[in-house]
Amino acid sequence: MSRTALTLRRVLRIIQRHFILNLRIIAKDLRINQQIRSSNVRLIGAEGEQLGVVTLQKALQLAEEAGLDLAEVAPNAEPPVCKILDYGKYQYHQRKVDSKHKRQQKKNELKGMRLGFKTGDHDLETKAKHARKFLEDGNSVKLTLIFKGREAMYKDLALAKMMKFYEAVQDLATMESNAKKQGNSLIMILTPKS
Repeated sequence: MSRTALTLRRVLRIIQRHFILNLRIIAKDLRINQQIRSSNVRLIGAEGEQLGVVTLQKALQLAEEAGLDLAEVAPNAEPPVCKILDYGKYQYHQRKVDSKHKRQQKKNELKGMRLGFKTGDHDLETKAKHARKFLEDGNSVKLTLIFKGREAMYKDLALAKMMKFYEAVQDLATMESNAKKQGNSLIMILTPKS
């Protein structure tokens, strides 16, 4: 094959991908006005009032009189549910809601903090300050205390150290799970208070 044929194939693949992605984006949006396929629809007015089952032509006429759009909000219902609304405002509101959800999803991260069996009091306070920042930002904290060698025999001392850490952040955190032993470590999860 020649170079131009290969380049042409690559360009065609890129165009196909772009076209498919745009179809997916359009599929998320509502059908409006002339895109609605059903002959009868259940109509909801601009103020949210139920107007009953009407023909599509009547619904389009009512939307046009109000100076708004007719949008199919529940296409799988029988008959499909349509609402008279300002489609531009609807899209703006949806983008706002989507961005808010994305911001909230980012905040729910699980941050890890590692302690040693021989971690000193000052180091424990410093780690507690870091954990407080994580909790204030809305993140959960996974506290791990790692045993080395025969330190695992002194589980009660390790639990006391973890409880001391918890008491330092108790005003901001709730204990989602008590300290549990997993292999050669002790794990506790702290979540921010609502």
